[in-house]
Amino acid sequence: MLIGIMSDTHDNLPAIAKAVELFNRENVELVIHAGDYVAPFVAGELKKLKAPLRGVFGNNDGERKGLYEALGIYDELIELKADGMKIAVTHGTNEVLVRALARSRLYDVVVVGHTHRYEIREVGRTILINPGEVCGYLTGVKSVALLDTRKREVKIINLDTGELLGAMGL
Repeated sequence: MLIGIMSDTHDNLPAIAKAVELFNRENVELVIHAGDYVAPFVAGELKKLKAPLRGVFGNNDGERKGLYEALGIYDELIELKADGMKIAVTHGTNEVLVRALARSRLYDVVVVGHTHRYEIREVGRTILINPGEVCGYLTGVKSVALLDTRKREVKIINLDTGELLGAMGL
């Protein structure tokens, strides 16, 4: 199963469109959003995804009722099972929670956002993935991640150049 992972879209519609285009072109089967959509109008672009979207709220998601109505987002922490892998998703504002999830040995993958910096890191037997920021506002790099559960690898992709920014086998 190929999973697209994104975070910190912050209302940047052209960047969201690039992420959606990449995910659709790669035929991802699920998209995970680690929060900070910001406003419900981003749903217009996100609904162009060919795969289902699952996600959590971030610290800048003030219009939670609108995001729930537009995208079905309703929580700050979710658990997913995908192709035999257990995945936890949270925005990442609470570093104690992130460390606890990663060290718990309950999850194969923990997905976070918040820092706007892409990262793939091993924590014991768990892989911590931060896809970076789709918006590109803080780092200047618009990025997403692709998690291939069959090949057991994760890649970070630059949305502007298509360049591989990082990769790790699971």
